Amino acid sequence: MLLALVPYAGTVLSIIGFILVLIAIKYISDHTGDRTIFKNYLIAVIIGIISAIVAAVMGVAGFLGSMSLLMAGGSMEALTGVIMTLIAVFIVVWILGIISAIFIRRSFNSIATSLKVKMFSTAALLYLIGAILTIILVGAIISLVAIILQIIAFFQISAGKAPPPPPPPPA
Repeated sequence: MLLALVPYAGTVLSIIGFILVLIAIKYISDHTGDRTIFKNYLIAVIIGIISAIVAAVMGVAGFLGSMSLLMAGGSMEALTGVIMTLIAVFIVVWILGIISAIFIRRSFNSIATSLKVKMFSTAALLYLIGAILTIILVGAIISLVAIILQIIAFFQISAGKAPPPPPPPPA
């Protein structure tokens, strides 16, 4: 997620990092035996993907619709349509971002309780505050801090004893 700032390769590195975090949360969920940890995080991921799709579809549809109005000779109506579409897209994406942050918070709070690493709770709270305050742009900085605290929280997990292997499937 922090790697998205790297020129050219940032997007690919960010996706790889995101997948690794998803795998780590799956392992934590399996290790603790609490399936809701991964389930909540997976719901947050799905809502995030839906948010990106909604933003792309609504954005393109609004832009194309406004451009057709502009080509037909309407000037102020086209500009108003573009602005209203952008506002609607931002509000929908913002609400979906808050819902996603709620599920991330549930997941991270469960991790904090199970592994006794309170930094996950702090990161979860900052994710939620960042999602809420994204509407006034301060949230992006708070979300960045949440990502950094998430990284620190993963490093605070004690190695401890390896979990026992899963039982063989019944024959």
